[in-house]
Amino acid sequence: MRPLIAIWKLGIKEIYSLLHDPVLMVLILYSFTAAVYVVTKGVKTEIEDAAIAIVDEDGSALSRQIASAFREPYFKPAIAISFAQVDEQMDTGNFSFVLVIPSEFEHDLLLNREPALQLNVDATAMATAGNGAGYIQQIIDAEIGKYLARTEADQPPAITLVTRAFFNPNMDSTWFQAVFQIINNITILALILSGAAVIREREHGTIEHLLVMPVRSHEIIIAKIWSNGLVIVASALLSLVFVVGGLLEVPLQGSLLLFACGAALYLFAITSLGIMISTIATTMPQFSLLSIPIFVVLNLLSGGVTPLESMPEFLQYVMQISPTTHFVKFSQGVLYRGAGIDIVWRYMLFTGLIGFACFTFALARYRATMSAAR
Repeated sequence: MRPLIAIWKLGIKEIYSLLHDPVLMVLILYSFTAAVYVVTKGVKTEIEDAAIAIVDEDGSALSRQIASAFREPYFKPAIAISFAQVDEQMDTGNFSFVLVIPSEFEHDLLLNREPALQLNVDATAMATAGNGAGYIQQIIDAEIGKYLARTEADQPPAITLVTRAFFNPNMDSTWFQAVFQIINNITILALILSGAAVIREREHGTIEHLLVMPVRSHEIIIAKIWSNGLVIVASALLSLVFVVGGLLEVPLQGSLLLFACGAALYLFAITSLGIMISTIATTMPQFSLLSIPIFVVLNLLSGGVTPLESMPEFLQYVMQISPTTHFVKFSQGVLYRGAGIDIVWRYMLFTGLIGFACFTFALARYRATMSAAR
């Protein structure tokens, strides 16, 4: 029982130290409340109020019908410009899209000559460019279909495509952004809090107190992991219930208890990683500089921002050693699809194994640090 009591008391000490650190407490409060709400409401991946211009060289009823089809909330009212203005307007960034309708377009279409339209896209904003081009294609196809239906005898379409969007029927980016922001904040706070706990002892001189106490290195590390992990898991669950589910009205499909168990395993891995980094850095500024690139890699290459399938094949294999990759899949399965443990257990297993490897390495580094301090 002595090791368990030591781990418990050391963990309580960590929580007490954290509660008396106003900067970290404000950071935790902000990260799981205002940061989640502001980012979710401010960052949108779907098209909204995109600026579009039309070069109508045809001047036909069909070209005017197409131009009038671009309406809010997806697009601003289309602005008519000349072909000579296209390059200038695109270079200055006045329009995200410029659609060029050539002369004789309606005439060639009625004669089945398969005329082409030119769509100029400002691809500096990738999300707007990709999604907007797809929206414009759908709008043009729909308007051409309506026009031909009025000029030709009614014929049944050769194929009918019925789209069914599962888990997010309105394809609202708010649902995605809210949960992914929680995952981001769990990752960065786990790194910061665990690393700061070790460096704080070094800077305040309390590491010398630990050296003369009848405690072992693994007991100290386990205490830091469970105490910081408990604070983050509790904050994340409260944020999911009151901010994501309450203020943002995002439906949470799965079990919050199952999510808490998976988050605990993930925090075991990330806090171990944070402790390992803190044994390499000697000051908090050094620790911050080391943590930033690690967090960026974990965040951008985890499969949450962009799908793993779109990455180079070798990078897909490399990122399997990242606990964030498996936690993103776990979170998407539980919170979006309502998956049970029978589906997500493998992600929990991989996260736990990676966490054990990080813990082992962090323990070896911490023991070396403690020996050097003696």
